[in-house]
Amino acid sequence: MTSITTYTKKMFDPLAPKEEFLDIHDIAHSLSLLCRANGHFPEFYSVGEHCVNCTREAQARGYSVRVQLACLLHDASEAYLSDVTRPVKSALPEYKKIENALADVIYKKWLGSSLTEGEYAIMRDVDDTMLYYEMLHYFGEKISATAPNLCSKPFFSFDGFEKTERDFLDRFESLKKLI
Repeated sequence: MTSITTYTKKMFDPLAPKEEFLDIHDIAHSLSLLCRANGHFPEFYSVGEHCVNCTREAQARGYSVRVQLACLLHDASEAYLSDVTRPVKSALPEYKKIENALADVIYKKWLGSSLTEGEYAIMRDVDDTMLYYEMLHYFGEKISATAPNLCSKPFFSFDGFEKTERDFLDRFESLKKLI
């Protein structure tokens, strides 16, 4: 059996993902409960909060609605696969293939197509910027010699799983209407 049961009670096969079984409510719920940094931050900070912060940063930089939505969905595959830390992920090429295939299905469903190389590079830059400021906020650690430019004010205070889920869904709905 390769399927998982999702929050909305769908049977989803992450190894053979189909658009019709993807549900934004499953993604928002799961990401609101998944802890960033593999649980090592001194307080709870979810992947969902990270994604919302990435979207705020993309908006503050004046990026297109499509890129903003890509930033919101950039970790959506983790709702079905879980999170794997960057150092481990780089040593797991098969996992990376599975993650990329699932992300591609997610982008096609809600963006209408895969990300272009340029869009992907912009999304990665926003993600890396947010990681820098998360590490600085939670650990006081600068992970690179030069601080990346931050245009938004990230929200790093836990407000509850339900609020994170609602923020994610509200942001998704408002961006989706504009695409």
